Amino acid sequence: MVTRAGRTGRSGERKGAVAAARRPEVRLPPLVPYEGGGLEPDGDYDGVRFDGVDLTEGAGPGARFMDCALDGCVLDRTELVRARFIDAVLTGVRGVGTDLAEASLRDVEVVDARLGGVQLHGAVLERVVVRGGKIDYLNLRRARLKDVVFEGCVLSEPDFGDAHLVRVEFRDCVLKRADFSGASMDSVDLRAVTELDIARGVERLAGAVISPVQLMELAPAFAAQIGVRVEA
Repeated sequence: MVTRAGRTGRSGERKGAVAAARRPEVRLPPLVPYEGGGLEPDGDYDGVRFDGVDLTEGAGPGARFMDCALDGCVLDRTELVRARFIDAVLTGVRGVGTDLAEASLRDVEVVDARLGGVQLHGAVLERVVVRGGKIDYLNLRRARLKDVVFEGCVLSEPDFGDAHLVRVEFRDCVLKRADFSGASMDSVDLRAVTELDIARGVERLAGAVISPVQLMELAPAFAAQIGVRVEA
């Protein structure tokens, strides 16, 4: 089921009482360049710039990235299980199979990413903005998202199964074949989604806000969920 809604104005002009997400305010200090040598388990990276670094199949489980910038890095099959990103900016990162299971992202900006099969199941995201780019098969099962904004990006077959979403906004972005099975929502704003395609879990939209146009387009799915037949 696909719905299309027009662009909305600034958040202060939008109708409704849904609480707006708090955005990160990342102000990076002067950074030192990454000197190579590969990621280390439980490594501590403070004030480091990773500029075009190929981290393919790197292993840094439990690593901490604080006040860091990752620009144009390759993250193919990079293992960052339980890693922590605090006050960090990831710009133009790309890769397939990046493993961020149970990672923690706080005050993070992800800009123009090109990723596929990212594992963020069980992760915690707080004050995170994902702006631009395209992410395929994003796995956020059992993740906790609080004050998260997806803006101007394409999410193809994202999995929010059993996730907990609080003050999450989807603005001018595309959601294709999204799975919300078992998800719980509180102040989730879907009104500005340009293309909304829910594959599973339409019954879990309690706590979300949709537009009148989206309501009309989703009506058959809602009716089917409660067993109502619609006939001419």
